[in-house]
Amino acid sequence: MQTRKKYIFLTFLASWLLLFFFGGDQLRRFAFFSGRKAEAQKNWPRWTDQLLLKSFADPEELQSDGDPSLPSPRERRAAWLNIYKNSRCRMETCFDFSRCEKHGFKVFTYPRERGQPLSESYSKILTSIERSRYYTPNPEEACLFILSIDTLDRDHLSGQYIRNVDEKIRSFPLWNGGRNHLIFNLYSGTWPNYTEDLGFNIGQAILAKASFYTESFRPGFDISIPLFSKDHPQRGGERGWLYQDSIPPKKKYLLVFKGKRYLTGIGSGTRNALHHIHNGKDIISLTTCKHGKDWEKHKDTRCDKDNVDYEKFDYQELLHNSTFCIVPRGRRLGSFRFLEALQAACIPVLLSDGWELPFAEAIDWGKAAVVGNEKLLLQIPSAVRCIHPERVLAFQQQTQFLWDSYFSSVDKIVHTTLEIIKDRLLPHRSRSRFLWNTLPGGLLALPDFSTHLRDFPFYYLQRGSSPSEKFTAFIRAVSPVGFPSQPILRLIQAVSASQYCAQILVLWSCEKPPPPSGKWPQTTVPLTIIQGTGKLSDRFFPYAAIQTDAVLSLDEHISLSTSEVDFAFVVWRSFPERIVGFPAQSHFWDAEQRCWGYTSKWTNEISIVLTTAAFYHRYYHSLFTEYLPAGLRELVDGLAACEDILMNVLVAAITKLPPIKVTQRKQHKETVLQQVKGTAGAAIGGHFSQRQDCLNQLADWFGYMPLVSSQLRLDPVLFKDQVSVLRKKYPRLEK
Repeated sequence: MQTRKKYIFLTFLASWLLLFFFGGDQLRRFAFFSGRKAEAQKNWPRWTDQLLLKSFADPEELQSDGDPSLPSPRERRAAWLNIYKNSRCRMETCFDFSRCEKHGFKVFTYPRERGQPLSESYSKILTSIERSRYYTPNPEEACLFILSIDTLDRDHLSGQYIRNVDEKIRSFPLWNGGRNHLIFNLYSGTWPNYTEDLGFNIGQAILAKASFYTESFRPGFDISIPLFSKDHPQRGGERGWLYQDSIPPKKKYLLVFKGKRYLTGIGSGTRNALHHIHNGKDIISLTTCKHGKDWEKHKDTRCDKDNVDYEKFDYQELLHNSTFCIVPRGRRLGSFRFLEALQAACIPVLLSDGWELPFAEAIDWGKAAVVGNEKLLLQIPSAVRCIHPERVLAFQQQTQFLWDSYFSSVDKIVHTTLEIIKDRLLPHRSRSRFLWNTLPGGLLALPDFSTHLRDFPFYYLQRGSSPSEKFTAFIRAVSPVGFPSQPILRLIQAVSASQYCAQILVLWSCEKPPPPSGKWPQTTVPLTIIQGTGKLSDRFFPYAAIQTDAVLSLDEHISLSTSEVDFAFVVWRSFPERIVGFPAQSHFWDAEQRCWGYTSKWTNEISIVLTTAAFYHRYYHSLFTEYLPAGLRELVDGLAACEDILMNVLVAAITKLPPIKVTQRKQHKETVLQQVKGTAGAAIGGHFSQRQDCLNQLADWFGYMPLVSSQLRLDPVLFKDQVSVLRKKYPRLEK
């Protein structure tokens, strides 16, 4: 027994010796570093050590991460739950797609109740929808619903705050928990934290909101919109400030800011720090405390000096002459300064952490703005100095494109919102980000027409391609055809002889039925008769029979030769986004009558090429019929000779370019004059009066005059030169 105990004791002792021999060094190291770590933790200064950090910040400020006035994550979460009531909406779960299948994407606005207050901005939003092609007065046809209750300003301290919204919307029979509803909002929350609280439960409605926090934003469902003022134009809008060859990429100032400085509350941290980057030379950062009723009670030692420096510079002058504009957050994430910088071609430098940028689902803001970090303000000057001048110019050009395409009017802001929602309904037929971020923009690239770049007239240069080498002649006939000697039959023979003609379509707009096939001339290309409805807008309907890129629009009384047709088509292939043709007119501003005038006199300028004899891309038929609202097409049908002016206005509004006039034979103009001389003077006066009336109504509808004047006419090389006729490609044009 004693021997057994002796062996156990020796075994235990040997085990300890082995452990100490092989593991002792590691144990000693562990003890050593543990002691050093404890010593380091003991000696490391605490964040609230007043001796070390007294000159930088107060201990109370350092207890929180970032601006102490910002709501905590818990507060933001509580506000989010108050808005959405635990709703985790996506289009697949909170939107009824079946409502959009039968009648397409139609929008219904609730009837406005008598005596119901309505802000100017919300009235513009409703007007934009009701004047658009999306609108339907029948709720049974609607895919999307818009409340008539003004929900733009949800700050309960505001005079435009509408109370008891929850009770009102629940009483609407169409509300259905907010399903298929779109709610617009510009201001949410109130002092001091300005949370996202709207004061009512939006249910399953889509929220189109300004100053959207990314934490609250539901991707693929909600839409972030820009903050705009009540003075923002309903339609049209002012053009951007960047003109060709007028503003160099490098301007007088590199970086500017001029605006309010908040002494307390949310947003004060960012704006209070802006004075650190001011150098008085190429970086101008000016703030003022002089706003609000009690500013003198809260002013600090910098206020008086800041207020004096603030008045030394004009805000508009800074916008015009700066390359970059700082756009810091205000009380809320967004500000009017964002759109002001875009219009001025002053590249926005955004200092608004957590802001979901407007229409970021479609717009690539990396090509038009610099997104900074509020905590890294001091790095902004060096960062913008490193941007290459070529990229600066590209940024400026993109700001102008985005401003003009999506932000220059309330109409464009609302229509962009609706088109983004429409794209979600059919993702396989939605616009690509390339279309949204390239001229002429997503609003003018209809996915119902095509989603392929090659089918549009705007992208041939980017793709390194050209339009198809054939055209479709589209002739509008309004008088009965009798014998082959009539002008329409001669016109068919001349056009069909063109080497580029693929087919001829005749739009029969007469009350009598068309002549039998034996009465039409024999042609080498297919000849098809299309029965029209008698409306003037029929000539621009997107008929399925038109398969070529180019359309040659003709009236039956036009006289053209095959050489004229061939040359005009060759010119059009070099300018496929424009109207290229023969009869040209012009517009002018009548200062005495204070309206737009119209003239057919031969002058040194043209702005309209009549579609009685003109080439253009077939896509413009789709835009004319599907993009323009029904009210404009009704205007065209009610006024004689207005449809070709509308087509010119539409193309000019899209391209910002004038039409192109090509060479025509002298007898063509003489033939037209002879026809006019045989017409009663009263009829001629009425004709021009209607055209002028049409022009002014279109300018009012668009919000500006889109037509662009030109002094250009294109002739063939060697046209009327003293060389042999055999060397000229189009000698018949000189006869």
